[in-house]
Amino acid sequence: MRAADAFIKALEKEGVEVIFGIPGGAILEIYDALYDSRIRHITTRHEQGATHAADGYARASGRVGVVFATSGPGATNTVTGIANAYMDSSPIVVFTGQVSRPMIGNDAFQEADITGITMPITKHNYLVTDPNKLLRIVREAFYIASSGRPGPVLVDIPKDVTTADIEFDYPTRVDLIGYKPKYEGHPMQIKRAAELIIKSERPIILVGGGVKISNASKELIELAETIPAFVVTTLMGKGAISEYHPLCLGFVGMHGSKFANYALSESDLIIAVGCRFSDRTTGNASLFAPQAKIIHIDIDPAEIGKNVRVDVPIVGDAKRILSNLRKFIEYKYRKNWEDKIREWKEKFPLKYKKEGFKPQFVIEKACEIFPDAIVTTEVGQNQMWSAQFFKVKYPRQFISSGGLGTMGFGFPASIGAKIACPDKEVIDIAGDGSFLMNIQELATCIHYDIPVKVFIMNNGYLGMVRQWQELFYRERYSATCIGCEKISFEKIAEGFGAVGITVERQSEVVEALRRAKEINDSPVVVDFRVEFQANVFPMVPPGKSLREIIDEED
Repeated sequence: MRAADAFIKALEKEGVEVIFGIPGGAILEIYDALYDSRIRHITTRHEQGATHAADGYARASGRVGVVFATSGPGATNTVTGIANAYMDSSPIVVFTGQVSRPMIGNDAFQEADITGITMPITKHNYLVTDPNKLLRIVREAFYIASSGRPGPVLVDIPKDVTTADIEFDYPTRVDLIGYKPKYEGHPMQIKRAAELIIKSERPIILVGGGVKISNASKELIELAETIPAFVVTTLMGKGAISEYHPLCLGFVGMHGSKFANYALSESDLIIAVGCRFSDRTTGNASLFAPQAKIIHIDIDPAEIGKNVRVDVPIVGDAKRILSNLRKFIEYKYRKNWEDKIREWKEKFPLKYKKEGFKPQFVIEKACEIFPDAIVTTEVGQNQMWSAQFFKVKYPRQFISSGGLGTMGFGFPASIGAKIACPDKEVIDIAGDGSFLMNIQELATCIHYDIPVKVFIMNNGYLGMVRQWQELFYRERYSATCIGCEKISFEKIAEGFGAVGITVERQSEVVEALRRAKEINDSPVVVDFRVEFQANVFPMVPPGKSLREIIDEED
């Protein structure tokens, strides 16, 4: 059969239900074959939007997200989304069209070396030069993207490959020399970890996104309750344990709570699971948790010892290792440690000044009115306020751009999340600057009846950059005022066919949120015109340790 038809049949065998993308000349044979398929296609309005939507779909569902893009600019427009998925270990497969094989390297119309461009930001990538290898490559791409530590895979397919005739012989198994993800932790290392846990007096469990990826939340909670140990999360780990659980202290790092950062800093044992000890989590790594021994559980051996010293490394799958580790743990009541943490929680609660129109208030009320909604965020102040004040209940409820910090991520990611979980409410907590970066995807929402809700914290600035300029650059606000208070997001939303709401006073917030909740047959954009002076606190200043975290009074 035609290779393009075989390719679509292969995607059906992989269980692909939806593809995000934009057609173009080099990929037209594949789109022609897709016409007869049961697979749903969502035509986004930009390839970056398609890639973020596939990423949001993957994070919300745990399945592989799929993207189609044409050659040249279509392919290069996916780069930011691919890098974002790579940094956050999100399983997506991006299929790009390419000019015909004889034209490669001749600067043909809409030619770009996308495999060369994306080599540093993909888990693996392919240029298909032999039509007879296409089906094997598709099978490998999905396996690589979803196994071990997940990540993006790109497959570049020249147009003349898609027109060739091939036999449909789809592989049932994959055997890649040199790629053998390790899932079972070493038994002796697990026993060593258990011994350290039993001896410790001030244990803390530090949870990263790997716990959610591994679907290990149940095992995490059981271990925490058995030790018992308080749990802190990275931004990506948020939701791995319900933030209403009595052992959960919330997220740590640059804008984590004081009490969570103090607990991590003063512990004598850190049990780190599925996290990479990023600079936003550790602060100054040389000053990180000086009294603590560290157990590091991660499926990627490259992450162990990369940023901080580790006493007991355990390579493998979090779900399996946590389950095995609990078998060796004995309950030990640590009254002094529990008392100390409760004292910190009472003395240093998350708080903000109540005067004026505060974005934190909006997010608190959104949490009350949409307690079970999937929350995506943009990047900047809106992201950190969401992490602080929107308490989540379950894994995959909170979706945010962690490692790359991609403005424009949240809105298309909310589209992917809504398609993955159509029965869930999905809201995007946005900044005015971030929302404008992919605002065109409102057209996608209208076209396909995707009723997500966008709550804009509109302060007229690139808020997080403005905050740094205020604190560290003598209030020299260079190029950060973007004047979005002059823009009518309400009218823009209505122009696309969505519902727009403008909120100018804090007293109007609850009514606007309730109105947005009642609208389930259209996208809703609520423009909250919050004060521009609001800053994100607490905050760990650059170069400082987590123990040196400051709040607004400081």
